[in-house]
Amino acid sequence: MDLDITLALAASAFLGTAVVIANVGLRYLDPARGALVSIPSTTLLFWFLALFLFRGEGWNATAFAIFAVVGLIFPALVTFLNFASNRLTGPTVAGTVSSTTPLFAVLGAMIFLREPLTPAAAAGTAAIVLGVIALTARGADRPRAWAAWVILLPLAGAAVRGGAQAAVKGGLALWPDPFVAALVGYTVSSATIFAANRAFVPRGGASLDRRGVFWFMAVGLCNGLGVLAMYAALNRGQVSVVSPLVATYPLFTLALSALFLREEKFGARVLLGVALTVAGVVVLVRA
Repeated sequence: MDLDITLALAASAFLGTAVVIANVGLRYLDPARGALVSIPSTTLLFWFLALFLFRGEGWNATAFAIFAVVGLIFPALVTFLNFASNRLTGPTVAGTVSSTTPLFAVLGAMIFLREPLTPAAAAGTAAIVLGVIALTARGADRPRAWAAWVILLPLAGAAVRGGAQAAVKGGLALWPDPFVAALVGYTVSSATIFAANRAFVPRGGASLDRRGVFWFMAVGLCNGLGVLAMYAALNRGQVSVVSPLVATYPLFTLALSALFLREEKFGARVLLGVALTVAGVVVLVRA
């Protein structure tokens, strides 16, 4: 198995684990405060690692600017869009629409990076997107109570995530250092999170629960390692292969939730989602 595929699947595993840990952390902290803990925690970790990993070789001002701009929108802006879309549409719609991220990533790579899309990669991407939608979709518990335009929020989140992956790939072509890309991006995201926290962190609520802080520090660790692995995969492979593989993280979330949280039931929809996702991964690995 190629290293870029291994790294992409490792990123998926870390991101899927982060979702499970966040579900525990949300028992003690609201999502906005959780982000205010997790993203800066990851940034501090990266700056500590920079003492050992940062060498500054291959400095490129354009690449640095790309990594910084990506940091403004990922994970910072994506986090805020997730909060807004989950609040207005509910997790079912938000999660299902967010599953289209690989489509935006592949489209961005084709338009801006001139990356070719093979029939096998297209088929694998389509299978994974459909599989992830099946995994994340849930039956409607209540009728829709939001305006049709609200669907643009999770769609914008998916577009931002996909665009960020294509942009980072372009930056890595100029400065092939995934650690620098993650370090710069998370540093800018932390500044953005703190600057915007007044709009998203509830006022007058309970103080930070120490248990929630520890859980979301763990979330930040898993998300940070996942992003670093994803950037390393993008540094070596094509967006059309890496992005769909990273998007398989609900598989890991499903497995871990079933093992440790006992919250998943394997009905026909879940089994169909697993089958489609695994089939898509096989197609991409063999492409």
